[in-house]
Amino acid sequence: MTRRSAVVGLVLAGSSALSVGLMPAAGAAAGSYVALGDSYSAGVGTRAKVDSCYRSPYGYPALVASRYGLSLSYQACSGATTADVTNNQLGALSSGTSLVSMTIGGNDVGFANVITTCAQPSWLSDCNGAIANGRSILTNQLPGRYDSLFGSIRTKAPNAKVAIGGYPLIFNGEDCNALTFFSPTEEASLNSATNDLDSLIRTKATARGFSYVDPRSSFSGHAVCDNVEWINGLSSPIEESYHPNRDGNVGYAKLFGPALTGTSYLTTTTAAKTSSTARTRHAADAVLAMNLTSSKNLAKAQAAGVSTREVKRLTTMLRSTDAGTVADGLAGLKQLDRQAAAGR
Repeated sequence: MTRRSAVVGLVLAGSSALSVGLMPAAGAAAGSYVALGDSYSAGVGTRAKVDSCYRSPYGYPALVASRYGLSLSYQACSGATTADVTNNQLGALSSGTSLVSMTIGGNDVGFANVITTCAQPSWLSDCNGAIANGRSILTNQLPGRYDSLFGSIRTKAPNAKVAIGGYPLIFNGEDCNALTFFSPTEEASLNSATNDLDSLIRTKATARGFSYVDPRSSFSGHAVCDNVEWINGLSSPIEESYHPNRDGNVGYAKLFGPALTGTSYLTTTTAAKTSSTARTRHAADAVLAMNLTSSKNLAKAQAAGVSTREVKRLTTMLRSTDAGTVADGLAGLKQLDRQAAAGR
């Protein structure tokens, strides 16, 4: 899981259970499959929310269950931490559980807060501090949380094949979203933190005898701003942001399916397109929502050596009905952010 994108101000909490019975695919053996975890396992990003936990029919657990003819108990919930899984999801496990999948840990290290912080202009936020706070939890608290959770899963489902997934790298070094203000250095730092989180997940999962599912290679070339994105950039509604889209969930399913069943996963993908004009308008609305011209934020800009007059002028351009003017205003604000970051 996830300097400033707002990815993740998008995680909801919830704990109700959803069981989905699916007809077996040809040649597949039916089995009991429990999908635990957070928003990455609940299918957030696929624009098909079902309940307060999200639990999309296009999430990778639903795809795996359909492909292999498994009876799915969909427990994963958007916003879940390791403690939430322990308290709200493990009741679905038993000695009769055959398969278990899960992604977890991103919310423990504050994925939403870090991305939201880092998405803002450099003069308004402390991206490095947010990342450092997340790393502190990763180093000092998360190892013990994984030991406890993974041990509970094995105790409650002693006969299950368990596959624990890592998180893909969200960024490719480019910020193509006009309404976010990630620098290449910040994107590299966020990816580095994800690498360290994935390394910890692998270590703890394999030590317990679980399979580890590493999505980073499969998602390479499909990050935010790549030609074919498997991960949403900043989106509307906000909770869809910085999560795998439908193609990304197919990518996950192609990894989890074989890890759980030993059989390859075959399917086709579809991609959703959004017009550039609509994206520009949405970008402008999101930047306007940052309230850059409030007295408090203008004071911060001035303290950082940023022209408050220019901030006001460019922000006014975002209210234009002309898409070109709006795009120029967004580009100008990005340039101010780069200048401010370089002057630090």
